[in-house]
Amino acid sequence: MTSPSHPSTGRVILVGAGPGDLRLLTLAAVDALAAADVVFVDRLVNPVVLEHAQQAEIIQVGKTPYHPGGHSVTQHDINERIVEAAGEGKTVARLKGGDPFLFGRGGEEALACQSAGIPVAIIPGISSALVVPASVGIPVTHRGVAQAVTIVTGHSADADPDWQALARSAETLVILMGVKRSAEIAQALLAAGRAESTPICAISQGTHTTQAVVNGDLEQMADSLVSNRVSVPAIIVVGDVSRLTLDTLETPVKEFPHD
Repeated sequence: MTSPSHPSTGRVILVGAGPGDLRLLTLAAVDALAAADVVFVDRLVNPVVLEHAQQAEIIQVGKTPYHPGGHSVTQHDINERIVEAAGEGKTVARLKGGDPFLFGRGGEEALACQSAGIPVAIIPGISSALVVPASVGIPVTHRGVAQAVTIVTGHSADADPDWQALARSAETLVILMGVKRSAEIAQALLAAGRAESTPICAISQGTHTTQAVVNGDLEQMADSLVSNRVSVPAIIVVGDVSRLTLDTLETPVKEFPHD
């Protein structure tokens, strides 16, 4: 419903905030935040990013599935709230960690806006699925080692991924949101034929100053994550490329000097 004080319909901009390091935020994202009247922000977004939205109202809509009693907003409510705000004539930035369209439910929000007749724009973000492995020197594809990569979620309200098919077909697996179910995932991949010695690498708090790396093998994956107290969010890379970690890389991403 259009408010009398805002006769024209606003718009929604789905903005990817990247993996966490502020220098990996795109210029387009900075512009969108500066133009926003209201920002609906997810839990995993680096809060310093919001300094680019100094004129905007900030509304937290993050989900906390592993923190009972914590603040959580349903996806249905988020859809309704961004549509309502845009219907009042506001420029709405919907700020998400990583990329809005990679396990970010950005497609659902875009469709909700479209159904309501609200203009919607997409600003892609740098996905943690690629940049976090790269930040520790792991190329998810590498000539002679891996010619394909599959990105999969370990936490889904839908049916589980077909781990048997993934174990057979994917040379590299990048698993997002898989720490809590690492034992189940490892068991499923082993049962489907992946070798016990398959190398894995878990990277937590990717590109942040608290980034940590744990290497191991598929057989001991869950035990390695528990014993090293791997915290979420974390990326798990499964495959031979995990052996290619370049120890000489600085972390987080190096800030290069200017001339």
